[in-house]
Amino acid sequence: MIEHLHPLLSPLAPPERFTYPFCYEPHPLCQKATDEVQQYIASHEVVKEDADRGKMFGVLVCEDDGGHIGFLAAYSGLLAGRNDWDYFVPPVFDAQQPDGYFKTREREISLASQHAPLTSKLMSQDLQLWLFHQYRLLNARGETRDLVQLWQEYYSRPRLQRKFPLPPGGTGDCCAPKLLQYAYLKGLKPRCMAEFWWGATTKTELRQHLNYYPACRGKCKPILTWMLQGLDVDPDPETLGFERMELPVVYEDDAIVVVDKPSGMLSVPGRIEQFSVETVMQQRYPGSVICHRLDMGTSGLLIVAKSMAAYHPMQEQFVRHQVRKKYIALLESTALSSERNSSLFTLHSSLKSGTISLPLRPDPMNRPRQVVDMEHGKRAVTDYEFLPLSSPLSTVNCQLSSVNSHRVALYPQTGRTHQLRIHCAHPDGLGRPIKGDELYGTKADRLYLHAAEIWFRHPITEREMHLASPCPF
Repeated sequence: MIEHLHPLLSPLAPPERFTYPFCYEPHPLCQKATDEVQQYIASHEVVKEDADRGKMFGVLVCEDDGGHIGFLAAYSGLLAGRNDWDYFVPPVFDAQQPDGYFKTREREISLASQHAPLTSKLMSQDLQLWLFHQYRLLNARGETRDLVQLWQEYYSRPRLQRKFPLPPGGTGDCCAPKLLQYAYLKGLKPRCMAEFWWGATTKTELRQHLNYYPACRGKCKPILTWMLQGLDVDPDPETLGFERMELPVVYEDDAIVVVDKPSGMLSVPGRIEQFSVETVMQQRYPGSVICHRLDMGTSGLLIVAKSMAAYHPMQEQFVRHQVRKKYIALLESTALSSERNSSLFTLHSSLKSGTISLPLRPDPMNRPRQVVDMEHGKRAVTDYEFLPLSSPLSTVNCQLSSVNSHRVALYPQTGRTHQLRIHCAHPDGLGRPIKGDELYGTKADRLYLHAAEIWFRHPITEREMHLASPCPF
């Protein structure tokens, strides 16, 4: 019997190929394994108390050399200050031993910092580099690289090496590397994997209790690119192409065209996918340029300039915040696992309208996610107004509601990436994510966010324009 390998009794067959860890739907075997891990957490008071603060857990369904299916479980970082829980796999490297080199050296650095801060800083940098070299990670072919080697191989181009010379602290302590490392060491064949969030959202981690999430890209993408070599892995869904959608026109003249972008269509070409509003418009009107963007999941009004002569005056209006936009969003029916969030949401909804000001910046370790940063973030301001659930702008009688569902109108004063999504989901915002927001809430059939109205001045005639698109939900 392999330690930490838990039996998984199911008639289901494992998938033919391993999970693509950065975009996936959890396999039913992973869902069954997740259920068992969640039962364990709920039944162990110390574990649950720490996990309730917010923690990522993961499962890896494996096959032993006898063809028997079981699963491994892991958590990111430490759990209740420990990394030696019997139910979970051990870390790739254990730096927590009180008498080990790492902890001993940490104490020496702490003493040195009191009288020689510069020396202690250099000692700390050397210790961090030593620690990275202790993470010797396997791949499915049995090859080994330490964390520094595989990091520098992944960022091999000189410009990227200068930008990412070494891994950030905590790299290698996420669920996925722990699970794969243990499976390889024990001769187990990985079959599928999933990660889920347990506990409350935090101001930096806008995640929902028990939701599944992909592996982080900042810390885990270089590692998993190495560790998955030798496995037959599902393709990156982004390489499979997107559905070719119709692009209705709401308004058109010689200078501009305003389209009604469907949910699921890119505004501009992506890293792999070329089909987008911009490419469709350029085929119809060579030399055209889109004047602003909507997230792929957001539907609604998008202005396209047919020439640079129209584009530049439109851009000036956006820069001067002279373009006004109204979005309609349907918020999730449950708050983010927090009495404080629930009470704040009750306050916001009782006021009917207000303003949210939360500065934003990208999360470099988990793109494309954004985070609220009061010190370094860029100004982001949104006005909001709670609406009746059946809005006059809706083309259908909304059947998605429960007694706790809420429809809001959102008026962004600034145009930061994911601004509306974070201002709805964040504990200091509305405290409820937009329905279907898989980054900050729960995945659904679409993102329930629609750019419903827009006000601007025509770039050539200077006539005041107001256009509307009926909300499709």
